Amino acid sequence: MKLESYWLDTAPAFARAVPSPAVGRTDVVIVGAGFTGLSAALALSRQGASVTVLEAGRVVGEASGRNGGHCNSGLAHDFAALAGHIGIAKARAFYRAYDAAVDTVEAVVVQENIACDFVRGGKLKLAAKPEHYDKLARACDLLRREVDPHVEMVPQSALHSEVSSDRFFGGMLQKTSAQMHMGKFGVGLAHAAALHGARIYEQAPVTQLEQLPGGTFRVTSSRGVIDAGQVLLATGNSRTGPFGYFRRRMISVGSFIIATEPLDEALLGRLMPHRRTYATTKNIGNYFRITPDNRLLFGGRARFAMSNPRSDEKSGLILRESMEATFPDLRGVGIDYCWGGLVDMTADRLPRAGERRGMYYSVGYSGHGVQMSVHMGQVMAEVMGGRPERNPWRDLDWPAIPGHFGKPWFLPVIGAYYRWQDWLH
Repeated sequence: MKLESYWLDTAPAFARAVPSPAVGRTDVVIVGAGFTGLSAALALSRQGASVTVLEAGRVVGEASGRNGGHCNSGLAHDFAALAGHIGIAKARAFYRAYDAAVDTVEAVVVQENIACDFVRGGKLKLAAKPEHYDKLARACDLLRREVDPHVEMVPQSALHSEVSSDRFFGGMLQKTSAQMHMGKFGVGLAHAAALHGARIYEQAPVTQLEQLPGGTFRVTSSRGVIDAGQVLLATGNSRTGPFGYFRRRMISVGSFIIATEPLDEALLGRLMPHRRTYATTKNIGNYFRITPDNRLLFGGRARFAMSNPRSDEKSGLILRESMEATFPDLRGVGIDYCWGGLVDMTADRLPRAGERRGMYYSVGYSGHGVQMSVHMGQVMAEVMGGRPERNPWRDLDWPAIPGHFGKPWFLPVIGAYYRWQDWLH
């Protein structure tokens, strides 16, 4: 079993990283070569800007290449609860932003001819308890009435036509959701940005950011010093570097995934005939899907811990137990991959994007980042060109999380709280 991301291990190498020192002048420096940074680099380069991307590790080596492979429409919230908190008009706009984000991913794949197994198979949210199904049904009625005519309920009596498991009590189907190979997409996105002129540096962690007289910026990395007219921070919740403002406003939660050995096509056809993306309704639930080479990827927040090889392996054992309880036919199958990654959560689970001290940023996708990161890269290119109204998150305030200074010491407490909520509800 490999303790590394299936997506990264099976992706082609990125061969266009710049080997020379990162020095001189450029129109834009982008910090971070995940989906946000690479999407912005592609959009800005298409517009004719000179773009330099500085990545501390490898292209899409963190969240963009370590996730569950879902590209889903819909929010990380109960729509009714969110509408009650912020109003129906704003909740509708946020929901539609996620729908638009899936469209953006598809458009980039098509325009740049990225071979990444993109397919719109839909997402099925599975009710882990009978009362969860009732809540999903109410949510479905509201969504169909207000914002999404493409959702529908799958009652428990019809569920075996979707998922051959006795653990669930029905589900809600969101038909516009998609999936793809994250590593192939990420490398393809980087390749497209480089073809359009972006200079992408790997192993170039940023150590200093300063604004110069006249409003330009000086960016210091391990590879050199670059002056830029604009800076976009697409770092996620980077644990190193001069990004303390963001670390105090996001919590990084470990999410863990196992990938089986390739499975029999007939078996998979019986277990999940439509090959959708799937997620359960528990706070500490699971998500899963089938890969193009017939593996089952099965993930979740198995433990509220940071990701490292030892922690990933412990979480893998928990995930195997949950996978086998969900699909008894998979008892004893081989597990080829086990890995973890960090989900950057904001307190309200909504992204944050805008401008601070003259520098632009887009971060905090809270577990729904595949589609929104690609979308916001494109959006921030427009914002940086003078169209701030394109940013759907521009009016959200963002206070620091009390007692949080970068190291999430309270993760076990949060985990205990969510387990109690799952037991209670």
